[in-house]
Amino acid sequence: MAGKMEKIVSLCKRRGFVFPSSEIYGGFAAVYDYGSYGVELANNIKATWWKAMVQTNENIVGLDSSIFMHPKVWEASGHVGGFSDPLAECKKCHTRSRVDHLLEDAGVFADEKMTEEEINKLMTENKNKLKCPKCGSNDFSEAKSFNLLVKSNLGNFVGDWDKEPSYLRGETCQGIYVNFKNVLDSTRMKVPFGIAQIGKAFRNEITARQFIFRKREFEQMEMQMFVHPGKAMETYEDWKARRWQFYLDLGIKAENLKWHEHENLVFYAKAAWDIEYNFPFGFKELEGIHARGDYDLTQHAKFSGQELSYRDPVTNEKYVPHVVETSVGADRTFLAVVTEAYTEEKMEDGSERVVLKFPKKLAPIKVAVFPLMKNKPELVEKSREIFDALKMKWMCEFDDNGNVGKRYRRQDEIGTPFCVTVDFESLEDGAVTVRDRDTMQQERIKIDELENYFGNKLNN
Repeated sequence: MAGKMEKIVSLCKRRGFVFPSSEIYGGFAAVYDYGSYGVELANNIKATWWKAMVQTNENIVGLDSSIFMHPKVWEASGHVGGFSDPLAECKKCHTRSRVDHLLEDAGVFADEKMTEEEINKLMTENKNKLKCPKCGSNDFSEAKSFNLLVKSNLGNFVGDWDKEPSYLRGETCQGIYVNFKNVLDSTRMKVPFGIAQIGKAFRNEITARQFIFRKREFEQMEMQMFVHPGKAMETYEDWKARRWQFYLDLGIKAENLKWHEHENLVFYAKAAWDIEYNFPFGFKELEGIHARGDYDLTQHAKFSGQELSYRDPVTNEKYVPHVVETSVGADRTFLAVVTEAYTEEKMEDGSERVVLKFPKKLAPIKVAVFPLMKNKPELVEKSREIFDALKMKWMCEFDDNGNVGKRYRRQDEIGTPFCVTVDFESLEDGAVTVRDRDTMQQERIKIDELENYFGNKLNN
């Protein structure tokens, strides 16, 4: 499967899906840019998530909170004091690595609640199995905790950075919790209700691993459902089922998904399960569904001094709502969708084609329009007319570079569902050739029927 990962990374770079950030300067580890097709795919994924979470649920509203928040937010959430990973330094090449990653690569799994002493004992017991990812040495320093929050000097003078640090947010959900009262007061929402958000988060990841699966700057798609304490677990099970179905609806095969239960919960959690996807490097977390209890609102009420309880307008009962959380990485979903879509097919003539068989709703380009020959003005003009009409409805692409066969292959590699070719007959009969990405079958469609034709095909 490592070979498949290399092919996906290569395709993403070659076809403009994902670029290493600052590549002309040698890149920047664990940071990536989305190219022209990548940003379209990412936007389609986020739009699909938003429709499933907000548009089709009348008791869920959206939010876009700030990346910068008051430093007290991160004290209340526990990130300042406890948001850390154990790191060890290779004594030979001085590369720092996360200890849980070193142990995992050696087939040893560490509990995330282990102390530094317990982690170091585990390292000692498995010393011969550990391997530096850079030089291969197994000689490491003792593990030390490293805080994952990214510090900023926003609003501070020179020299005040460490005294009064501000932070880039380490997760998006805290922006939801601190706006709980604002949303409650400004809308007609009543418990149970949810707040959904898509936004950037930042973590001081030391080791770049597995392409865009683990990034320092990443995007989360989260929904926090505020519920009555007595309804929390019922709501939790409901959302587990709904989020599993979301991925099936996204075109992911059931055999490439599985559940993973967190065995050692943080003290405030009632339950925590992950949906894992079978990435080229194995099953890894895609989305977490968590029953968080009332910890989050209680902490922010305590640190802010604000009242964050809820009074039922019918029963007059007053309580702090429990939170049911669904949290998924947009980047991980992107990688899962590309992995699922990546297909190599043997052709009848013995050649091979690479095609990204995206669900049509996710495809970056929906329709590509070709003139049969680029040096025939009448074909180019008619192709442009069709392209200009279709682009008002869907994301389309005009392509006249190379022979039609090569254009088909380019569109296959970016996952375009349909290609339209304008030939000399089109000037006579007012019809074009439409080619299907998946079946490669071609049919003649009247130009004035194209909008209805694609409307039916792309909306299914």
